[in-house]
Amino acid sequence: MQGTALKKEKLNGLERIIIEQVWPEIDCGRFPIKRCIQEQITVQAIIFAEGHDEIGAALHYRHNSQEQWQTVTLQSLGNDRWQAVFTVTQIGEYVYTIQAWIDEFGSWRRNLLRWIEARQDINTELLIGAELIQAASQRATATKDKERLQFFATALQNPEKKSAQTYALDEELFNLMKAHPNLTSAAHYEKQLKVTVDRERARFSSWYEVFPRSLGAKHKHGTFKDLINYLPYIAQMGFDIIYLPPIHPIGKTFRKGKNNATTAEANDPGSPWGIGSSEGGHTEIHPQLGSWEDFQLLLNYIKELGMEIALDLALQCTPDHPYVKQHPQWFKHLPDGTIQYAENPPKKYQDIYPLNFQSEKWSDLWDECLQMVLFWINKGVRIFRVDNPHTKPFPFWEWLISNIKAQYPEVLFLSEAFTRPNIMYYLAKSGFTQSYTYFTWRNSKQELTEYMTELNNPLLRQFFRPNLWPNTPDILHEYLQTGGRPAFITRLILAATLSSNYGIYGPTYELCVNQAREANSEEYLDSEKYAIREWDLHQPHSLAAMITQVNKIRQENACLQSNLNLNFHFVDNEQIICYCKFTDDKKNILVMVINLDPHHSQSGWLEFPIENFGINSHETYLMHDLITDAKYLWQGSRNYVELDPQKLGAHIFKIYPHIHHEQDFKGY
Repeated sequence: MQGTALKKEKLNGLERIIIEQVWPEIDCGRFPIKRCIQEQITVQAIIFAEGHDEIGAALHYRHNSQEQWQTVTLQSLGNDRWQAVFTVTQIGEYVYTIQAWIDEFGSWRRNLLRWIEARQDINTELLIGAELIQAASQRATATKDKERLQFFATALQNPEKKSAQTYALDEELFNLMKAHPNLTSAAHYEKQLKVTVDRERARFSSWYEVFPRSLGAKHKHGTFKDLINYLPYIAQMGFDIIYLPPIHPIGKTFRKGKNNATTAEANDPGSPWGIGSSEGGHTEIHPQLGSWEDFQLLLNYIKELGMEIALDLALQCTPDHPYVKQHPQWFKHLPDGTIQYAENPPKKYQDIYPLNFQSEKWSDLWDECLQMVLFWINKGVRIFRVDNPHTKPFPFWEWLISNIKAQYPEVLFLSEAFTRPNIMYYLAKSGFTQSYTYFTWRNSKQELTEYMTELNNPLLRQFFRPNLWPNTPDILHEYLQTGGRPAFITRLILAATLSSNYGIYGPTYELCVNQAREANSEEYLDSEKYAIREWDLHQPHSLAAMITQVNKIRQENACLQSNLNLNFHFVDNEQIICYCKFTDDKKNILVMVINLDPHHSQSGWLEFPIENFGINSHETYLMHDLITDAKYLWQGSRNYVELDPQKLGAHIFKIYPHIHHEQDFKGY
């Protein structure tokens, strides 16, 4: 077999630098990494050349709105690895790349020092240096730099003077030459890598899902005005995003009844996800919820309380949706001419017509979906929870989200895709800001440890932001069904401290609603998806106070506001999990100790690496429980814990390494 020879004409024989293994880089640069405003990006690369010459390298970056590149010098970490750090200060899109070159002056200066140390004649070397400096003066554009470089060149051109050697090694000269390198044969990384920069809410958020129609009095259909009256309750608990299921008109044809019955009674409201009726589709409001004026009042009050609204984006229709008549080509038709409804064998969803993204009119459908999202953005919505995005083409989401964020970079998208991990991750790479996870089904210590370690691996966290939900209208896990109030507390604290983004479906969560429709089912009995419920928020077992305290802890501790620096620690009891989170500067350190058994008291010895936080083994230190305000003095890395779930099965400890005595507790 004969190979294909490289043609010399296609090569640049003067390029000597190799740039490879650039990090972070997702799928060979195919997708952007993600950051939030004011976060840093640490870029590393392997850079080398043949021989022994010194190398110079620079990281170039810019926001898409800027034409001028900003530059940071890469520093050598040894063994050909280089690193630079830059901070993103605007939302939108950044690009970054690397340039490297042979550092002629640096190589010359290194060799000069060796010749001097060996007591060799350096006159010729000084003349060579003078030529390099003179060339740099021609590259300099600032008059001051040009003049200083010419001064140094002149000084080195007279090697007989004793001062020539001193000038050659002058730090000012060294810095001037670094600032004006010879880039004639510089190598450029072949890619400009992208960064999607979001606002802070993408990194740190607390979601509360609520059905407005269940907020009316005496089983009457609730309205936006009822939700307005409910808002202070949500705000007081410390949530910052209120997520509403679809608020559009609901179809009547094949409408589902209570508990997902195939036949609806006259007063059954239907599923909010059954979108579309004679009253309109995705750009209309269900008349029973209120008017456009009411919706605007709702948005204004949510903003006044320091919160935001998230709307559900469910790209599906009922048989009554206007699209069915206006655009029948957007649906899949069976041989008998009828439109195919949704199926997930053996389940049938006669009230839902999926949109057919494989139709010949797919381009028109894409455009309509884009206009649909823009419609709600123009109404003031900036956050969308997307229903089942994994059932629509990936290129569609990449196209839609990139178009939206090009105009409105502050818009956030939450992906509700409970599917195979690779698909969930690809949706995140395609543009989704946050993603639901399998946290709901991870309940043992091993499951939680392994799963959260996976979600926080260095590659995945470049683009995947997990949002942990202990329950949703679709999911009432067995752990909550059987564990009672202690189980709800455990899962709340886990969700709120393992991830900087979490949410609950209320008020079912704070009221510890845990009755399933039937055995071995995760469906709620009398689910709000199909029925209007009435809630008594003042029940004595409500977790509202606990939720308020947990959200307060999140807001007051920076280590819980990102997914960095999560470490799990050994406990000699499989029913107790221990992990810590801390800021990069280690000024904020929290240790969570949680009993995973909602029925029985559990105890054990935990081991915490105090030496990593500047604590000596012979010193005592303060552990302040932020839930109960209790304070304890611990000593050493091994300490005993006992947790009774009937009282409180969890600690959220804040460590004060410098507090060693009880009399020093005051003020903490």
